[in-house]
Amino acid sequence: MTHLADHCVAAPVRARAVPGPRRTSLARHSAPSRDPRWSAVSAALSALRARNRRSVRIVDADCGRGTLLLCAVRHARALGFTAIEARGIDTAPRDVARARVTAARLHDPAIGIAFETGDLVAALETECALPADIVLWHGPSGDVAAARVVACAGRTLIADPAATDVGALGKVA
Repeated sequence: MTHLADHCVAAPVRARAVPGPRRTSLARHSAPSRDPRWSAVSAALSALRARNRRSVRIVDADCGRGTLLLCAVRHARALGFTAIEARGIDTAPRDVARARVTAARLHDPAIGIAFETGDLVAALETECALPADIVLWHGPSGDVAAARVVACAGRTLIADPAATDVGALGKVA
């Protein structure tokens, strides 16, 4: 399991008026990610901005508590994206509920984020008609049909190398 702090990019830190133990918010952490996909997510977002893209769609299949997706949208905003659409899908209702609570704390009109519970493959099939810019995949690769759906759901697929057979998915970042 990863924590939101493991993925977030640095944000300006304001000086504290009162000395004492320092509390850090979720947005202030700049620790290197423990998720092996973070560097690829950051690079994909930077590449899109380098091509003067102002909008981005990110789908996270098997999002868990939404940690990586939430940090990706924050990072996209920090890079200057002005329209960020994000969708997290997971099979665990408790994790999705926690992701929704965390996402509700984002108060930025440029960010639209939704978390839903459902079958991952069925949800990704709906993305094939209009592929997302980035699809995050954490699931196993045993099912070749699922691998095809995951690959067609987005232009850039970022998969967890420990859980995914790169050869079965095709265009993995």
